[in-house]
Amino acid sequence: MPKKTRRKKILIVDDEPNIIVPLEFLMEQNNYDVRVANNGEQALEIISTYDPDLILLDIMLPGIDGYEVCQKIKKNPRFKHTKIIFLSAMARSIDIARGLKLAPNEYITKPFSTTDVVKKIKALLEENQES
Repeated sequence: MPKKTRRKKILIVDDEPNIIVPLEFLMEQNNYDVRVANNGEQALEIISTYDPDLILLDIMLPGIDGYEVCQKIKKNPRFKHTKIIFLSAMARSIDIARGLKLAPNEYITKPFSTTDVVKKIKALLEENQES
């Protein structure tokens, strides 16, 4: 009997419904288990119990911003295997450089191609299975 693989868990953190809705739909279509957070505080609460495999993280969020959420996740050894993709409208090279200093797995600028986002997610999560 083939071993049943657990669905990969993805947390989408964004405060814009026009970003969340299509991403959530797309992730579910690709058989991912999806949760959504609308701000940094909510993201950190969900992460502590949901333990996502990958986080799609906006930078400009109400309250705790994406930079701070990323730092908190990276500091916690429990989440060392959690992949982080920044999805941000902050597309200036200075903003991207600041984001990359926090060592996310990817930095994608808005507007983005949902096809590209799915490809990057699949690549990151498959990479995880080999380790």
